[in-house]
Amino acid sequence: DEPGLLALGKYFLERSGQFSVDTINSAPAALPLQKAKRYDAIISDYQMPGMDGIELLRKIRSSGSTIPFILFTGRQREEVIIQALDEGADFYLQKGGEPKSQFAELSHKIRYAVMRRRAEERLKQYEAQLRQVLGSLPGRVRNCENPVRFLKNRSGPRKKT
Repeated sequence: DEPGLLALGKYFLERSGQFSVDTINSAPAALPLQKAKRYDAIISDYQMPGMDGIELLRKIRSSGSTIPFILFTGRQREEVIIQALDEGADFYLQKGGEPKSQFAELSHKIRYAVMRRRAEERLKQYEAQLRQVLGSLPGRVRNCENPVRFLKNRSGPRKKT
């Protein structure tokens, strides 16, 4: 994106202390950086030198990455919005207007997308752990409809001592 807008965005996002922002002025330059360093989200313009934001998104998603991706652009064409969301963008935000409210909305979208992605990752971990535990149970328990209730009922009444 334009250097002035990159600097303005960096200033507004970092001033709260919640974000650390690296700015890159082209999509091709962003690809190796994204692989070399761990980022929580990518915010991209649509129109950039060397590659547009949709192509950047495609390359990132085709590598298997699920990093939150927000297309933040001045382009308001409906086909760009639809294409971005179809390719896996988490959000599309229109540039323009008053910078303070514009970057407040962007920071909200970033926090939400990162929180959602982390929750999805934790859910996948919990599901894998549950599958592992259920896989280690005897066949009768593993194949029943409600294994937790089955285990409670199998313990029987307690003996008095």
